[in-house]
Amino acid sequence: VQLVESGGGLVQPGGSLRLSCAASGFAFSTYTMNWYRQAPGKGREWVARITSTGGSTYYADSVKGRFTISRDNAKNTVWLQMNSLKPEDTAVYYCNLPTSQNYWGQGTQVTVSS
Repeated sequence: VQLVESGGGLVQPGGSLRLSCAASGFAFSTYTMNWYRQAPGKGREWVARITSTGGSTYYADSVKGRFTISRDNAKNTVWLQMNSLKPEDTAVYYCNLPTSQNYWGQGTQVTVSS
């Protein structure tokens, strides 16, 4: 299993970023996928979930209405579109495959600052 995140960077408050997670080594289209984040000095926080077909999505209250999770099973990719970013969204963002072994990517840094 390999999960590779990309798309992070420095953005001003109110700006947008789109994170990508390229997945390989497993039957991507059959699994729910998650995004998590970890801010400096804090624990890892669940952000969003998408079911295998993309038919259902779920969000943490802190990002609801601002972030959108999506996937393309033909491309083995899951995205996190982040709009109206706030300084408190600053964190390392991780893609997660929630199996019994709970696989993680290496993370991508998102910094929201003026």
